[in-house]
Amino acid sequence: MSGLRARQKADRHRRIIEAAAELFREAGYEGAKIEAIAAQAEVSVGTIYNYYENKGDILGAIVSLEVNEVLNAGQGVVARPPANVGDALDTLIGIYIEHSLYYLSKEMWRQAMAISTQAPDSPFGQAYTALDRALTEQIGALIVRLQALGLVRQDIDGAALGELIFNNMNMMFIEFVKRDAARIAELRAAVRRQNRILVAAIAV
Repeated sequence: MSGLRARQKADRHRRIIEAAAELFREAGYEGAKIEAIAAQAEVSVGTIYNYYENKGDILGAIVSLEVNEVLNAGQGVVARPPANVGDALDTLIGIYIEHSLYYLSKEMWRQAMAISTQAPDSPFGQAYTALDRALTEQIGALIVRLQALGLVRQDIDGAALGELIFNNMNMMFIEFVKRDAARIAELRAAVRRQNRILVAAIAV
């Protein structure tokens, strides 16, 4: 019975997140009502509040789903990176960027960033920071892996370089979500152009 209950709970979570993501896109974060999310997910309003305190928590769950999916995909790149440093970075960061609008719209990202900035010590803010840290650490792990393969200079601090690459990418992503007209291809090209300078300095 416990296994069945766990599956039912996971299914309700999934339906709520999928319904919220769709309604946030259609009506906007502020315009989407909990009642509408419940109706679309085919659960009661009370069920939603059993799992989430407010809409911000639901948005946080969507962000978490997004980031954890790209982290899982990125594990394969870290384990078996392309034999060229630039290609390895471009492949990993490309996963992050290409998937960024799969669940979330730019308006949803702006809202998530605003909540995490306004309430950094809240559960949402702490979770958002932890997800950023996980992405940073994965980039650092890729650098360390490339060092082990003899492709990156051994005197490079892999963790610090991971922080540098993530912070630069993150700032460019913030600018990207500010402008509705900005395209993913433009963001990827801009990140690739700047990373090329780093690659020239660190590659063996």
